[in-house]
Amino acid sequence: MAPDSPATGFSVALLGRLIDLGVRDIVVSPGSRSQALALVAAEFEAAGRVRLHVRIDERSAAFLALGLAVETGVPSVVITTSGTAVANLHPAVLEAYHAGIPLIVITGDRPQVLRGIGSNQTTHQHGIFGNATRFTRDVDALGSGHHDPESVAELAGEVFAAAAGHSGSAGPAHLNVAFTEPLSGPVGELPAAALTAAPSPAPSASSRAARPGAEILTISAEPGTVVVAGHGAGDVAETAARALGAPLLAEVTSGARFGPNLVAAYRELLRNDDFGGLVRRVIVFGHPTLSREIPALIERSGVHTIVVRGASPEDYNPGHRADPIVDGIEISGPPDPDRSWTGRWVHASRAIVEAGDDSPVIDAPDSIDGSVTAAFQRQTLAALRAPLTRRAVADAVWRATWPHDRLVLGSSRLIREVDRAVQGKKIRAHANRGLAGIDGTVSTAIGIALASQAEGAATGTTRLLLGDITLLHEPGGLLFGAGELRPRIQVIVGNDGGGTIFDGLEVAATTASAAFDRVLYTPQNVNLRALAEAYGWEYVRAGTRSELDQALTTSGGPTLIDVPLPR
Repeated sequence: MAPDSPATGFSVALLGRLIDLGVRDIVVSPGSRSQALALVAAEFEAAGRVRLHVRIDERSAAFLALGLAVETGVPSVVITTSGTAVANLHPAVLEAYHAGIPLIVITGDRPQVLRGIGSNQTTHQHGIFGNATRFTRDVDALGSGHHDPESVAELAGEVFAAAAGHSGSAGPAHLNVAFTEPLSGPVGELPAAALTAAPSPAPSASSRAARPGAEILTISAEPGTVVVAGHGAGDVAETAARALGAPLLAEVTSGARFGPNLVAAYRELLRNDDFGGLVRRVIVFGHPTLSREIPALIERSGVHTIVVRGASPEDYNPGHRADPIVDGIEISGPPDPDRSWTGRWVHASRAIVEAGDDSPVIDAPDSIDGSVTAAFQRQTLAALRAPLTRRAVADAVWRATWPHDRLVLGSSRLIREVDRAVQGKKIRAHANRGLAGIDGTVSTAIGIALASQAEGAATGTTRLLLGDITLLHEPGGLLFGAGELRPRIQVIVGNDGGGTIFDGLEVAATTASAAFDRVLYTPQNVNLRALAEAYGWEYVRAGTRSELDQALTTSGGPTLIDVPLPR
C-alpha cells in the first residue's frame, strides 16, 4: 500500500532507488522538515537494506558520511533539515569536492510559497554550496511528476551517477527537497530490492585513464627524472617509478609509500643541489600538499613537469608550469640504466631518516661481556621510560599499523612528522587533504572505521593520529548514535597544549609572544580524561614509549590515547 504522505512516498522511492544503485550508508541528523527521509531510512535499516548512522551535529554527520565514502569508494548519503543545518554541511562538501570523494547530500526545505517571506528556518538553500557540487537540483516533492516513482528513480540515478563520477570526477551532489505538510506518514510496505550488480567504486586515476577518449602520454626513462606521489596517488605511482627506474617521492597518504625506490626524506634532498638541483623531469600523481619543496621544484626553471590528473576536479599545476596534464601515462622501454641516480637518493634518504631518530641510544649487547649486557638492559629500560617526542610518536603509530588496519592523520603538525620520519609500508593511510582543514577529522576517521569493520569485514583497528587542537575542533565527533556499532578505533592525541604548528611558521619570529600565543598558538588545558569519559570512551595516558606501545597494541572499543608532548 502506498504511503498516505506524499513526502513519505517520495522518500521511499528516492532512498529505495539509491540503495538499489549501491548506497550502503545513510547518515541522518534529526530535524522536522526532513523527517520523512529519516523515518524511511530507519525502515530500510530495519529491513537490512542499508546501514543507518545518526548524529546530532550536521557537520559531524557530513564528515562521517565522507569517511564512509572514503573507505567504500561508493557514495554515502547525509540527510539534514532546513536552515543552518544545511550550512553546517559546507566544510565536508568542500572537502569532498576538492578530494573527489563521492557524497550525496539531501536537505529538507520549505516549498516555494514559504521562501523569501521571512518564514522560520528558511533561507536560500538551492545552490548554497556554489560550484562545489557535481550536481544540484531543487526538488518540489509534490510538483510536476516528482512524486511519481519512475521520475524519482530517474532523479536518484542522476544524483548517484554525478556523485560516483560516472562521467567525470567523483564528488558531492546535492538534492534540496521542498516538503509540504503532512511532513511524514506511515511508511507502509517497502518496495522489493532490485537485483542489481554491485556498485563500482569511484573512479581512480588509473580507471579514468582507461575511459574512451582519455589522454594518455607515452614516455620513456630519462636522466634526472623523479616521480612525485601526492595525496591519493595510488600504487600506480610506485609502479611508474619502478618502470622508469626513478626515485619515488611519496607522501604518507599517497597510497604509494612503499617499494625499493622510495625516498622518504625528499624534503631535505630537494633542498640539496647534489640531488634536487639535478632534477630535470618530474612526473606527478595525486595532490602533493605536505611540503613547500615540491611546488618549488616544479616552478624552477629548467624542470619539465608532467601531471597525471588525480581525483580532484582541479588539476595540480604550481606556477602554471606543468605541461602536459594528462589522464594517464604509458611507459615504453626499459628503466633508466644508470641505477646510481635512484640508488643515491634512496641511500641518502635512509641516512637522513636514521640520523633524525631522536630516541635514546642503545648499544649492541655483548653476550660474552656481562657488563655490556647489563648496560644494554639499562639503556633499553631507559629508552622505554623516556618522555615521548613527536618523532617517537610517529614511529610508534606507524610500526603498530599493518595492512589490515587503517590509519588516519589529522591535518596538522603530526602528519608532517610522520611524512618525514617513516619508511615504506603498504598500508591504508588517509587524511582530509582536499583542503587540508582540521574540520571533522574525528568523524572522518570513525566513518572509515565503521565501513572497514562492517559485518563480514576482516580489518583490524583504525588509528587516528592528531593534535589536541584538531581534536577540540570537533569533540562532538566522539558521540555515537544510540545502539550503533562502536568500532575498534584509537584516537592518539599529541597533546602539546595548543597549536604548535604555528611555532614553525615565519610569523613566530616577527610577532610579540603574548599576541602570538593568544591568537595563533591558542593554549588549552582541557581535561582529556574527563572528555573521553563524558562520551563513553576508554582513556589511556601514554607518557613513555613503553606505555604508548602497550596502548597501541591493545585492541578494544573506542579509546582516546593522551600523549603529552613538549611545546
